[in-house]
Amino acid sequence: MDALLLLRHGETPLNVTRVLQPADTPLSPTGRAQAAALARRLRALPLAGLISSDLPRAVQTAETIASACGLPISHSPLLQERNFGDWRGRPYDSLGFDPLTMAGAPPGGESVPMFLARVARAFEGLLARQRELGGTLAVVSHGLVIKAMLEHHLRRPAGATLPERIANTSLTAVVLAPAPTARLIDCTAHLAGDTADDTRALSGG
Repeated sequence: MDALLLLRHGETPLNVTRVLQPADTPLSPTGRAQAAALARRLRALPLAGLISSDLPRAVQTAETIASACGLPISHSPLLQERNFGDWRGRPYDSLGFDPLTMAGAPPGGESVPMFLARVARAFEGLLARQRELGGTLAVVSHGLVIKAMLEHHLRRPAGATLPERIANTSLTAVVLAPAPTARLIDCTAHLAGDTADDTRALSGG
């Protein structure tokens, strides 16, 4: 089956404290447990390949999947979260504005047009990689990247709305024929109890 599985990385300590994340932010213990739960879900699927953002929180999530599914990982900087530049490391709720929706570029960061252009290149690269593999490609990325793909590059079933936030380790399943369409959006059926997504955590940044 021609498909993409868009996967957000696991929870980080800065997700739950609502801080815009520096590039080197790792997973929290809960995030590692979420990644393990996602890996168990994916182990039952016929995956042909695995690609990840090269930021540590995505790489650590992908490594857990790779170990469970017996797949090598390739990395792409195009799948990185939007770069919030000098605002990274600052509490989101202390800024007095919403940087996640601000169109302009933060100091040292990316504007929305710059970010969306990068996501478009990333999406085209994913389609090309999937064609090479000829099967399902699992993609570990970030909340704003997945949301941008849903909004700008994927059809959605009738009545399906764009999620307000993308949950940690959520799965969005995309069929590619006849046109890229998200058939399952932001699914966290593999999470429960201590691994449940914290809906107050930041999804992006």
